[in-house]
Amino acid sequence: MAEPPSAQHGRDVGERSRVDANRLWTGGVATAVVAALVAVVGVMIARGLFQVPVLAPTEDGTLGNANTARLALVAAGAALVATGLMHLLLLFIPRPWQFFTWIISLAILAAVLVPFSTDAGVATKVATAAINLAIGLAIGSLVWGVASSAVRRGRQERSSFG
Repeated sequence: MAEPPSAQHGRDVGERSRVDANRLWTGGVATAVVAALVAVVGVMIARGLFQVPVLAPTEDGTLGNANTARLALVAAGAALVATGLMHLLLLFIPRPWQFFTWIISLAILAAVLVPFSTDAGVATKVATAAINLAIGLAIGSLVWGVASSAVRRGRQERSSFG
């Protein structure tokens, strides 16, 4: 992910970015809804199309059991955490886009690798890793885009001391 032009490091002296928190968090909540739906659709594809027992035994049907709802809630929570992280980075960290990219990329990698540490079958591990990848990519790209639209650039007001 490249740094948005509005956030690149070539800023004029006296210019600063402001974060529209309402816009950022409204987009973050929408991202949480999308992430939850990606989780549910991913489970439906794995279980319904490929008959891979993801999150529950095959007898539990296409949607699985309560573990599917739990995954959807975790995905929504992860989206809100990513939004909070982005908000903090935008407010306090130089080059927030680079840090967000690294953090979200490593979090996605960890989420993709976790299923391979279980004793589940190979098909279940691969399907779970693919679902986690889809959730992570959705969260990363949507939070990135929402944050880009929530950053406003403007001139700093001059103080009476300067």
